[in-house]
Amino acid sequence: MQKIICPSMMCADFGNLPTEISDLEEAGIDIFHMDIMDGLFVPNFAMGLQDYAYVASQSQKPLDVHLMIKNPSDYIDMFADLGADIIYFHPETDLHPARTIGKIHAKGKKAGIAINPGTSIATVEELLPLVENVLVMTVNPGFAGQKYLTYVDKKIGKLSKMRQSMNFQIFVDGAISLEKIQQLSLMGVQGFILGTSSLFGKKESYADIVSKIRKM
Repeated sequence: MQKIICPSMMCADFGNLPTEISDLEEAGIDIFHMDIMDGLFVPNFAMGLQDYAYVASQSQKPLDVHLMIKNPSDYIDMFADLGADIIYFHPETDLHPARTIGKIHAKGKKAGIAINPGTSIATVEELLPLVENVLVMTVNPGFAGQKYLTYVDKKIGKLSKMRQSMNFQIFVDGAISLEKIQQLSLMGVQGFILGTSSLFGKKESYADIVSKIRKM
């Protein structure tokens, strides 16, 4: 199964961002993963509009946006116009998530829902046939460098079985090491958000790490 590799740009070196973008693209990544946090839904802030616009202007690869914010529907048009190809939001932050999914599709973008570790599949099951991507959080959202929550594996297994009768792809985000990529790929995960556990801050080059992942 082809792995979709998505570097989490909140972990990049923002003092050297042009080189980071070009090195990651040359390494063969697939999608730039962009986290937006409002300090309300999660206790942190990450990436501003200027950061997003800059990466979009420099990138030859697609961008997603992970909206860890309240009232995400109010910002769909903004991020679609900034260049997001995939828009993720957390259904529990939205009074009418199905309407928000429709709004994303109306902009010609792929829709994704993000599921927190403590969010059950039952609460979002009706939305699954409506989206292209499901982003499973394997840590509590808001901060890099956390420990992988193994109890989420059961949820990933359930989603993998459900995916066989639907059309969504499963992505995972949070403490995704090389070992986890191998394990979760066998469970049916297609997309991997990569941060400090496997990609950033390593002695190996991005190209060497991406090559290693492709060969797994």
